[in-house]
Parts: sequence; C-alpha cells; structure tokens
Amino acid sequence: MARIEADFPEKLDFLFLPKRYKIIHGGRGSGKSWGVARALLVLAMRSKVRILCTREIQKSIKDSVHRLLSDQIESLGLGAYFEVLQTEIRAKNGSQFLFAGLANTTAESIKSFEGCNIVWVEEAQTVSDRSWEILIPTIRAPGSEIWVTFNPAELSDPTYQRFVIAPPPDATVVRLNWDDNPWFPEELKKEKDYLYSVDPEAAEHVWGGQTRRMSDAQVLRGKYLVQHFEPGEYWDGPYQGADWGFASDPSTLVRVWLWERRLYVEWEAYGHGVEIDHTPALFDGIPRSREYVTRADNARPETISYMIRAGFKSMQPCQKWPGCVEDRVGYLRAFDQIIIHPRCPHTAEEARLWSFKVDRLTNDVLPQLVDKHNHCWDAIGYALEPMVLGYVRRKPAPAPTDEDMMRMSQPQAYGWLS
Repeated sequence: MARIEADFPEKLDFLFLPKRYKIIHGGRGSGKSWGVARALLVLAMRSKVRILCTREIQKSIKDSVHRLLSDQIESLGLGAYFEVLQTEIRAKNGSQFLFAGLANTTAESIKSFEGCNIVWVEEAQTVSDRSWEILIPTIRAPGSEIWVTFNPAELSDPTYQRFVIAPPPDATVVRLNWDDNPWFPEELKKEKDYLYSVDPEAAEHVWGGQTRRMSDAQVLRGKYLVQHFEPGEYWDGPYQGADWGFASDPSTLVRVWLWERRLYVEWEAYGHGVEIDHTPALFDGIPRSREYVTRADNARPETISYMIRAGFKSMQPCQKWPGCVEDRVGYLRAFDQIIIHPRCPHTAEEARLWSFKVDRLTNDVLPQLVDKHNHCWDAIGYALEPMVLGYVRRKPAPAPTDEDMMRMSQPQAYGWLS
C-alpha cells in the first residue's frame, strides 16, 4: 500500500488505537468530522473493514457524511483506491462505507449491519435513547468499534448523558475545540471573536462546546429542529426577508416556506462588517435571490434604494407598528414546528440563543426580549409580514381593564357625549 500523507489534530491520534467507544465532542471549528473521515479512510486502506456511517435522521444520501468522505478522498489524492458510488463508497481491498439513518430503524432491519467493524455516529447530539438501545447491541463483531462525534446541545440529551456524564467501560472521551485545530480558518475566527465579545456565555456553548440547559426564557423553546428538506410542490412561498447590519451586527437574508402549520427555513446569507457595495454579492449566495420579493428592515431606506439599483428590484421596506416585534414572535410561536435546514447554521444558533429577559433577583422570565441573537429571526419576521398582519387581525381583543369598564359605564364623565 502506498504511503498516505494525512494531517490530523494531535488529540485525534487515539483514533488509531483499539477501543470499543471513541467519543469526540466540542464546539464549532474543531475539525472533528473531517478528522474522523480521514482516519476512517486510512483504516479502510490498511485492511478490509465494513464501516457504517449513521445519524439519527437520514432521509437521503445528502443527509449523510457521504459528501464529506468523497471530498476527503479527493483532498488526499486517494481517487485511485476508492470508488465513490451513489449510495456507498468501496475500496479496492473490499472495504465498504455504508450509510443509514437511525430514527426509523427497527431492531430487525438493523441486523444487516451486524458484521460492521466500525460505526460512525455523526451529529450524535440528536440521537435518542431508543436508537442507542437498538444500535449498540447490534454492533457485535469481534473488535468492533463505535465512533461518536457531536456538538453538545443540552445537558440532559441522551448522548451527552450516556457518553460524557457516565461513559461506558472501554471508552475514550475527548473534548475537541477550535483551539485544538491548527487549521482553524480566519473566517471562523472572526465569527468566534465577535460572539465572545458580545455574549461570552453563548460563545462558550457555540465555540467552547459547553452544554446549554433548556430554559423557559428561550423564545423558540421546543419549536424547532435542524433537518434536511426539499420544498414541496404545493408549499407556500418562498418568502425572503433582510436585516441590515449596524456596527458589529450582521447583515442577513433568509428564505423561508410555509406548509401545514410548519415554517421551513431553507437558505441564509450572513456576514459581519459587510460594506453596502458588497451586500449584493453576499445576498447572491442564496440561489435566485434577486427574483423574489424581499421585505427588508425599513430603518435603512438608503440601503434598500441601493439594493434596488444593484438589481434586487423586488426589494421593499417592511412595515412597523406598535407591538410589531411581539406580534412577529407570537406568529412564530404559533407554528406547530419550525424546521431549519443544516445549511442555515446562524439561524439555528439564534433559535437556541434568542431569549426573553430574566429577572436578576427572582429568575422570573420577563415579557421583554433580549436584543441579541435575533438578526436572522428579524429577517424572517419581515419576510412573513403579510401573514403576521393577518395573525394580528385574528388575535382576540384584550380583556377590558377596570378603567375601560368605568369609561363605558360613565361616558358623560369622560367627555364621550357632548
């Protein structure tokens, strides 16, 4: 076999030593996934192995690490050793990479994977206890291994509890963060530094790999999930909204769809410190973004005017009215579910971090919003403005106050009659 030159973060050296469980968790930009992909390719070339790549939900091969592995094969110059097929990857020595989801897998159907030597569970923070209970006993070949990679979400998540809080015997558990990655890109460094400057607690979750407890203060608590999807033929939309960056705030463009009381977030464009003449190129990162009506924050009419001249001819200012922010929040919370495509990471992060204020002394959740982690969601609120206005018209009128009742019972005293 030819010599393979492949770089890895030093903390991942343990992947080449035998262990039943190899657990890697941490924040964004650590190189977890590409490091594991490279290690598995090296092992697949060394000897004939059968590798299952899985995650909780995989509706199509696009949801898997198939593309990541293919990219690493090309990056390492291993095209002569591997055959990349539509639903699997094969090596010349007979090694195989297979791909499957866990959520809809039964104990019977997963038996076909009993002979696997290695299972890689990616994005494992979403894997349920049920899925682990089916998968683990199935992987029983002598010397078989279970590799797990994830960015921690909540302390109570089954994966975190099972492998970090109380790891099983014969497990190596490694925390890998951005500062363990010698190839951490400058673009991500800017995002990391910005979040640490404005919200260190949130940055410790996103970049430091710390868990966040589910809080009643979260605006979208229990409402959203991150999942691949393709817009359906009969869906309503798309709808686009834009929010302009002020000072260190980001400029954003978000595209969404509606279907059966669900909101689908399909695309986002997001950038810090984007000059006005670079904004059209940022927004062009969303396919065909110039073709659809875009409702934008009306606080910057000169920016809207520039964007129209730059080719976004269907852009228009949004409306604002007393209580419009609360009305947009009420409309979003009325959805049965909000599905965010994985290619919208900033929208997903904001969904987790966007919150109401909490009283410092009592810890009570207050009916005021924290003005942070809301830029993508402001854009979504603008995009859905016509529906928000319809929602406002359908809202029941508030109950009359004692003063209202007094006014109605004594109109003459309040000057209603002349």
